[in-house]
Amino acid sequence: MDLTLLYRGPLASCDYDCPYCPFAKRRDSTAQLRADRAALERFAAWATARTDDRLSLLFTPWGEGLVRSWYRRTLTELSHLPHIRRVAIQTNLSCRTDWLADADPRTLALWCTYHPGQTPYDRFLTKCHDLADRGIRFSVGVVGLPGHLEAARRLRADLPEHVYLWINAAEGHTYTDPEAEDWTALDPLFPYSRHPHTSAGLPCRTGESVISVDGEGTVRRCHFVPAELGNLYDGTYRTALRPRACPLAVCDCHIGYVHLETLPLYDVFAGGVLERIPAAAPGTSGRVGRVGRAHSAGPLPPVILPA
Repeated sequence: MDLTLLYRGPLASCDYDCPYCPFAKRRDSTAQLRADRAALERFAAWATARTDDRLSLLFTPWGEGLVRSWYRRTLTELSHLPHIRRVAIQTNLSCRTDWLADADPRTLALWCTYHPGQTPYDRFLTKCHDLADRGIRFSVGVVGLPGHLEAARRLRADLPEHVYLWINAAEGHTYTDPEAEDWTALDPLFPYSRHPHTSAGLPCRTGESVISVDGEGTVRRCHFVPAELGNLYDGTYRTALRPRACPLAVCDCHIGYVHLETLPLYDVFAGGVLERIPAAAPGTSGRVGRVGRAHSAGPLPPVILPA
């Protein structure tokens, strides 16, 4: 079985203070950190033992995982297993990067977010170049707030050409067409993020080949649909896997709508769905996708990466 798992344990602490994040500067207690470590180790043991399956794993902690040794160790160990197709994590890249020397760069990947004002620009950029020098697959992104535009432009100019810079539409922010054009000039795929996608009744891979898992092993189709499909560790989820239509009115998060079958994003991000790296990276030529307008909350033009 080919299965993609989005894992989110109880970790909710973060070392940044972003005003748009409810977990900013939140601290977990020692007991909470121990519980998160135990939950992660249990999940990693399950993934390690599933040698008959082909697994792709994305860690999406509420907090920052890579400042914790157990996340760095887990990603490193999983990256060397032959049945793990990809292991990736969302991170603010505040951790050191030397641990990556022990990981398999053919399997491990990072989804990095730059938060202006939370870390010195040069420090973040130096780490990005270190990732590139180590041959680590990674993307870099910025939340598309007006005050972040110049920082994003600077980042695009300074990143290695092959590194994809993505822009997330800021939650609750409405973009005028000229504003959207500014962001699209940096990220040709920004139109996918600009508007929530109408999803009710539409086919989605979640619940069939993609599932969400929490620290207790509870399986749901995705992070955004609370209905439970069973438990990972007793195997009850397996009989629940089947094609499903989305029960929500809209889907407005990339880790959700990327799996909608009515969008071409599995082709756009072929080989890099989990780490958000398009098949045709910036600096190359080629069409990377077209969205059918019937399923979007707003008009989405053809998306072409810059030559």
